[in-house]
Amino acid sequence: MRIISSTAAMQKLALQWKRAGVKIGFVPTMGYLHAGHLSLVRAARKRVGKSGKVVVSIYVNPTQFAPTEDLSKYPRDLKRDLKLCREAGVDVVFTPGDAEMYPGKADGNYSTYVVEENLGRVMEGASRPTHFRGVTTVVAKLFNIVLPDVSVFGQKDFQQAAIIRRMTRDLNFPVKIIVAPTLRERDGLAMSSRNKYLTGDLRRQATVLWCAIQVAKFAVQKSKSVTAADLKADLKKLIEIEPDAKLDYVEFFNPETLQRVAQVKRGTQMALAMFVGKTRLIDNARL
Repeated sequence: MRIISSTAAMQKLALQWKRAGVKIGFVPTMGYLHAGHLSLVRAARKRVGKSGKVVVSIYVNPTQFAPTEDLSKYPRDLKRDLKLCREAGVDVVFTPGDAEMYPGKADGNYSTYVVEENLGRVMEGASRPTHFRGVTTVVAKLFNIVLPDVSVFGQKDFQQAAIIRRMTRDLNFPVKIIVAPTLRERDGLAMSSRNKYLTGDLRRQATVLWCAIQVAKFAVQKSKSVTAADLKADLKKLIEIEPDAKLDYVEFFNPETLQRVAQVKRGTQMALAMFVGKTRLIDNARL
């Protein structure tokens, strides 16, 4: 396994692979890897085969964090991440720094961003207005550096995956986007690097997110159609029974357009975000 930190070196190697007809599978991450990330690596390997190359990037992207968010506290353990990647059969781990990814930004001389202007207005985009600009920018840059044929994202970040798909289509990137299923802990909590912050009773309280999804699924199974406003109110009460839990949002929407629906029925997508203490968690499900 190779470790590359230079954007020029990564792009040079990717171009060599391209000229040799080698397929490239790519998994972009912010590190602090867990089993969910490794499932994305397996999906990438399946797509490119033994003769292909799998690249994992590890980069905590500053432009997707607001000034009030946890950039400096975001968990990092590169030594452990590299060990997991090696064991998973990754060919290259790309570990750029800020100066490589955003040349000139430290001096105020970086001014180009990629913005998706429709799907990113709601849910995460409403709660974190600058977030998706950072995501689309860094992913576009990584696509230009790694030159993947296939890139794998997790279903847990449903809206992010939809926006990346739209960006890839709109900007004509020759990349196939694969969205892999969410991996969960035994108690239903979606695997996330931020779960590290859930100490003591906060970890138990966090499972109310999965409980809320199950309640929504049961409501839809019991009735052909449920009013979104009523279901939102019920889920807010359920979540905020927990002393340290606070709902950020819950939305019900068309999974293709992300447009909100007034009536919730089978096939509707739901997404929700909440705080448990200071930790913000997201999840989603098809009902």
